[in-house]
Amino acid sequence: MTTPDKQRPRTGSDILWAALRRNAGAMTWGTVLMGMYQAGETAFPIALGLIVEHTMQDRNLGSLALSIAALAVIITTVSLSWRFGMRILQKANTTEAHRWRVRVAACGLQPVARDVDLKSGEILTIATEDADQTADIIEVVPLLVSSLVAVLITAVALGMASVWLGLLVIVGTIAILSILSVMSKRIGAGTREQQARVARAGAKVADLITGLRPLHGFGGNHAGFLSYRKVSTEAKSQAITVAKVNGAYAGTALALNAILATAVSLTAGWLAFNGEITVGQLVMAVGLAQFIMEPLKLFSEMPKYVMIARASAERMALVLAAPPVMAPRPERPSAGGDLEVDSVRYGSLRELKFHVSAGEFVAIAVYQPRAAADLASLLAVNVPPDAYEGVVRVSGQEIADLSIETVREHMLVNPYDGEIFAGTLRTNIDPAGAGRMVSEAVEASMLTDVAALHRDGLDYGVRDRGANLSGGQRQRLSLARALAADADILVLHDPTTAVDAVTEQLIARNIAELRRNRTTIVLTSSPALLDAADRVLVLDDGVITAEDTHRNLLTTDENYRLAVAR
Repeated sequence: MTTPDKQRPRTGSDILWAALRRNAGAMTWGTVLMGMYQAGETAFPIALGLIVEHTMQDRNLGSLALSIAALAVIITTVSLSWRFGMRILQKANTTEAHRWRVRVAACGLQPVARDVDLKSGEILTIATEDADQTADIIEVVPLLVSSLVAVLITAVALGMASVWLGLLVIVGTIAILSILSVMSKRIGAGTREQQARVARAGAKVADLITGLRPLHGFGGNHAGFLSYRKVSTEAKSQAITVAKVNGAYAGTALALNAILATAVSLTAGWLAFNGEITVGQLVMAVGLAQFIMEPLKLFSEMPKYVMIARASAERMALVLAAPPVMAPRPERPSAGGDLEVDSVRYGSLRELKFHVSAGEFVAIAVYQPRAAADLASLLAVNVPPDAYEGVVRVSGQEIADLSIETVREHMLVNPYDGEIFAGTLRTNIDPAGAGRMVSEAVEASMLTDVAALHRDGLDYGVRDRGANLSGGQRQRLSLARALAADADILVLHDPTTAVDAVTEQLIARNIAELRRNRTTIVLTSSPALLDAADRVLVLDDGVITAEDTHRNLLTTDENYRLAVAR
């Protein structure tokens, strides 16, 4: 049985081959139908030449009617084969793009190795534009084959009239493709860089939208705008460079195709003038020279599209080939367990040690915000265990021995900037629609005040990122979602920083009551939450420096009193 790790595509070539293998049937039928389309298109000028050669010379009405019927069959074949061929190919293309979008999105929602320096905005670009451009390979190959069919039929038909005409088409086509294949490599490299810069600009937009209110707060709007403008200008410059290369490629292809068509027409005219070919063959040659422009144009553009698809596939491979932070393991922590951090060194944390018993409500007063962020990242398993020293244990089992999924089912870490999604208050609290603990979570987080402001209550519509909610309302909504999950171990990171003091006091008491006998850890400097906890741990300079109740610490620890008293 193939392991998931082996099934993961490692390179852009792996992705392209996987797409081609999965759609082999659709591509076969598409190639047959598009080949019939190109053959029918090629047959049209050949048929006209035969009509001139035989029908018009014989002045036979029966032959004329038969020729007209043959033309009708050719036109019908061209129309139907194009219609159904493109339908098959575009359906396969769209379906394949959807598959890759889902896979990239699934990987983007899971932590990946830290050496993959991609932000959410970049992953979004990869899951949309790059997925679409990669799936284009499904149309490119059949169109390439069908165009080759048209060129070969043209060469054979002209070769039957004159060997020189057939050789001219073959040699000219090879020369055109040789020149354009060199140019297409530059397009692939430029497209890869363009996609990377566009993705970085998208990530910058996402960051700015997330931090828009704080930027307003300290007047950083202009600096944020300049930062985005710089990234966007780089993306624009690269896009212009790629457009220039594409323009040069298209112009060169058109010029070379026109030169070949002109050469075929002039050569046929010279041969007809010398009596080496008939008038009907001349008509056929001129018609084919005009017709061959389309398949040659399509044929010459294929290397460019192949390089673009490969560049996009390589960007998708950055996400899909990235190993997970932790390998899947069968072990599961026991329910209702404790949490132990043993001699952990990571970022601003140094020899951090503490233990939270099952069912205990512990508040951690963190003097440095960076230390709180580092601790929250460790507990959320956003950092691979081999990236830090020491051990984190859940219910006595090391996190390194558990899968991310089982850790997160058992222990929920709610960040201070929890994402709010477009939908309703209810769907943000209970995305799965399980309906458990919703009313209790709403009351405990004091979200009842927000629901009461609107006639729809919990069915009130929420815009993307909670744009129609205040900072405090978004924070309470995020807290309600965390409480409704009813995790065995709940870690809250600054859950009430945007809430007024009176509401904060009520929320602190409600959390203590709702989470009674459930392990709860709060990283906070809020006096209300610190007072509601069973005990307080003081985290200063990366280590635990004090431990007691909030009120005892206020009495005995001057630094603590200065840090948390409001």
